[in-house]
Amino acid sequence: MVRGRTVKRVGAAASAGRSRGVAAGRSATVARRTKETAVELSLNVDGSGRYDIRSGVPFLDHMLEIFARHGFFDLTLRASGDVEVDDHHTVEDVGLALGQAFRQALGAKEGIRRFGEATVPLDEALVQVVVDLSGRPFLAYDVEIRQERIGAFAVELIHDFLLAFVNENGMNLHVRMLAGRNPHHIVEAVFKGLARALDAATQRDPRLRGVLSTKGTLSG
Repeated sequence: MVRGRTVKRVGAAASAGRSRGVAAGRSATVARRTKETAVELSLNVDGSGRYDIRSGVPFLDHMLEIFARHGFFDLTLRASGDVEVDDHHTVEDVGLALGQAFRQALGAKEGIRRFGEATVPLDEALVQVVVDLSGRPFLAYDVEIRQERIGAFAVELIHDFLLAFVNENGMNLHVRMLAGRNPHHIVEAVFKGLARALDAATQRDPRLRGVLSTKGTLSG
């Protein structure tokens, strides 16, 4: 049985391997290479939901396609890793690269709404996702899935992906499963909720000057 009911404080992102990124406006391109994985990712926050994703982990590809489509993010991904060992390194490093791309694309986060929330159903499953692009990494993951695998994919890797994403993005993320039985439905609702919450949080508010913070910064 896999039980995900954890609330975990996370610190600065791990700096293993070699990473580089180039941002232009609200888009970014990131390349990350280690002895275990190679990841190249391009993101346009102000996209239309187009995607071209090949990570070598089919279930992760499916979830990232859902994420791009429902968040209206344009996302291109090529990844290879030691999946003959297991999927963990690839899943985690894709999360790190995606988080880095969002952080770079949003820059100083001037003019954005910062907060986003979405509650998403999928048949019997219901998941709530709340986002704060605060600059401070924190993951609260309250999801309980009895099955250990969805096909060949280890369910616990969803937590690892989100933790890596939160670390690099510097965001506060709360994920709560309100109902659910089918593991595929639950995880798909998580990614749809994350997409919609991030879409809301990254939207520009015409009333804003600078950042939505009395501190004057959203860098942590």
